[in-house]
Amino acid sequence: MPAWLRRRSGAPVYDPAHGDRALSEGCQDMVMGRWEGARDLLSRQPRDDWDRRSHRIRLLADAAANRRTVDVWHATEPGNPDAAILRAETEVMRLFAAARTGTLPARDSLDRVARLCLQASDLAPEDPHPFVSLVTLGRLYEDGDPNMPHWWKELQARDPYHREGHHQALRHLSARWHGSHATAYNFAWDAAAYAPAGSPLVALPQVARAEEYRHRTETEGRTTIGLTYHWTGERARWDLRQTLERWIVPRTTAYAQDVADLNHVAHGLVHAGMHREAGAVFDLLDNRATRVPWSYSGDPEHLFTLWRDKSRRA
Repeated sequence: MPAWLRRRSGAPVYDPAHGDRALSEGCQDMVMGRWEGARDLLSRQPRDDWDRRSHRIRLLADAAANRRTVDVWHATEPGNPDAAILRAETEVMRLFAAARTGTLPARDSLDRVARLCLQASDLAPEDPHPFVSLVTLGRLYEDGDPNMPHWWKELQARDPYHREGHHQALRHLSARWHGSHATAYNFAWDAAAYAPAGSPLVALPQVARAEEYRHRTETEGRTTIGLTYHWTGERARWDLRQTLERWIVPRTTAYAQDVADLNHVAHGLVHAGMHREAGAVFDLLDNRATRVPWSYSGDPEHLFTLWRDKSRRA
């Protein structure tokens, strides 16, 4: 069997950095206690590529969350905006890790991290990421933070089509957190409608639909009658056709998290029975997989492989 065919039909490849080798190396440095690699990576980053910058900051923060590496960097270079932004994002990650133990962090802890985000923004007033951190942090406030509308406005003023910012806002508005399924869908539909052609925000309704499925199966069970046409209903198929026509077809720019978004689209297409269209998306993925949203329905590696092969045969 040719090597290219083995690659396309073998076990899926999982890479959180989505092929960004410099980012992978920076994350490894963080785990090893070396912050200089992250400093150099972020300083070389074009200042207006907010999409890739946000992806890099979030993965670096995830790698740093259970280490003191970023704290040492910030203490060494307190005036460095990249150090301040990464430290604030890392503190957000740490609070979410604490929340996963079953107890939401205390209000004073949340307010302390919010101040770190705002201080980082003061050092880099044009950078949207401190407000991405704040929109993310807002989920942890028991009844939502009243500053959310302001934080969202500040984020949009810096980048109105910020991919990560919209995904964090969608989570905030979901039934799992401070909204409802209807609120999340309306936000996703509006974002997709106003996004320019070729923007990954056009795929946001697929994320909303997968998150509703996850929440409802966890709270109601997978046999609930309300999920009978969840993937195959006319609105679900219309959203998928819009995603294909307004993102997949005119897509000319590679965004940092395209792999994650393409996995959501492929997942929606196969569950809607649109296997030929799904095959084309699997070709774009070239065997690069993410565990979400495939894990919402069972074993993610098995399901990705199963549907990939079925769709290509179609």
